[in-house]
Amino acid sequence: MVTFLNASDVAKIVRRVGPRRFWERLVEGLRDDFLRWDRFDKCARFASHSPGGVIELMPVSDGEVFAFKFVNGHPGNTQLCLQTVVAFGALADVATGYPVFMSDMTLATAFRTAATSVLAARHLARPGSRTMALIGLGAQSEFQAWAFHEVLGIDRLRIFDVDEEAADKFVSNVAGFGLGITRCDNARHAAHRADIVTTITADKKRATILSEDMIAPGTHINAVGGDCPGKTELSRALLLRSDIYVEYAPQTRLEGELQQLPADHPATELHELLAGRKPGRASKDAITLFDSVGFAVEDFSALRLLRDLARETGVGAGLELTAAPANPKDLFSLLHPLETGQARGDALPEPMKLSD
Repeated sequence: MVTFLNASDVAKIVRRVGPRRFWERLVEGLRDDFLRWDRFDKCARFASHSPGGVIELMPVSDGEVFAFKFVNGHPGNTQLCLQTVVAFGALADVATGYPVFMSDMTLATAFRTAATSVLAARHLARPGSRTMALIGLGAQSEFQAWAFHEVLGIDRLRIFDVDEEAADKFVSNVAGFGLGITRCDNARHAAHRADIVTTITADKKRATILSEDMIAPGTHINAVGGDCPGKTELSRALLLRSDIYVEYAPQTRLEGELQQLPADHPATELHELLAGRKPGRASKDAITLFDSVGFAVEDFSALRLLRDLARETGVGAGLELTAAPANPKDLFSLLHPLETGQARGDALPEPMKLSD
């Protein structure tokens, strides 16, 4: 029997634990897993690209627990009244291969993406940062605002989206967070005087949301939207001016802003920064960039936390996900006709007898 959480269960867990405690536990769980980076069996995600988007599988294991996530990214889905991103994931016991936990990860992906952004910014943004620009106000935007407010104390937002309705949605959703919000006319206006600039646009194209002249010395950039081949948000000149940090370089060089630069351009992996093996911010005027594309270790952390919180709160249901014959050596026994099946006249035929 597998413990299963749907999206409503995930929301219930967050309410029961409390938002601040939930965010703090997720950020700390991510930190702990990045610090044991070498324990993980890692690979870049499998991605099946199509003209309208991408479907991905993201596997990882620490030798004791195996995790995977199925996730899509289809920017045009909103025109069909569908979400841009949906996801689900699972944990399995490495010793037996049996799945033990499964959850919706549409919410969890938004949570872990924002929490990873916070983890990077905690080590890269200037101390005392309080103002963040949010450029792109789609499904991820509220989670970024919420996480940065609860964990890092961001209390002022400068926001912009080309879609006024998206901005209205965002302002309504974060109304209870106690944030000062300035609605801006364009991305340049939003980035002005921001300590942290977060880009989360959705279009699958090579775009220039931020150019070099829009970013002041000392800014930390949290680039989230460029997350697949052919999709970028920052100008090449801005990249060359920035100190770049990534989750897993082999994946980011294919999918992130780094795809614009030569394969040998320096980039520090987040686990190296957290472990103190590579330096963080070099000076108060340095521009730091977290080129975030999402990596399977983050899903592992999120799934493990949800599993633990499901146990602690009693939220979730049992799901008979896989076959479980009484005799583990007799799988065919599950096809034996049942009395109810015989009564309905839909029993399986008698097995064929082989001739001598």
